[in-house]
Formats: sequence, structure tokens, C-alpha cells
Amino acid sequence: MANNENGDFALTFEQIGEIAGVPLDHSFLRYKKELLDYGFEVEKISLKNQVVKFIKIDEQ
Repeated sequence: MANNENGDFALTFEQIGEIAGVPLDHSFLRYKKELLDYGFEVEKISLKNQVVKFIKIDEQ
């Protein structure tokens, strides 16, 4: 996970699975909009590299 000033970061599928307590699969795509409630959105999902990049959204 990157530590930067703007709050953007990336996690591998494995890391997300460890955090969630369940293996990550393509069904994650159905639930990614729920991240908006936490101030983040999915910028990019790399199925090849099995990485998800998250970006912090501006709270207005």
C-alpha cells in the first residue's frame, strides 16, 4: 500500500482478501460503489496484475 499525501493507494487482491477475511473474486466489482460512503472510489482494477487502485474523493 502506498503512503502518500493525497490518500490514493493500491492493494493487491490478496491484501484485500486478508482485510475482508474472504478471498477476492470478480464479484468485488458489484460492491465497489459502496466505497463512496468511505470517501474512496476504485480508479482502476488490473485483473492481470491482481491490483486495485483506490483514489480519495474530495469531500464537499
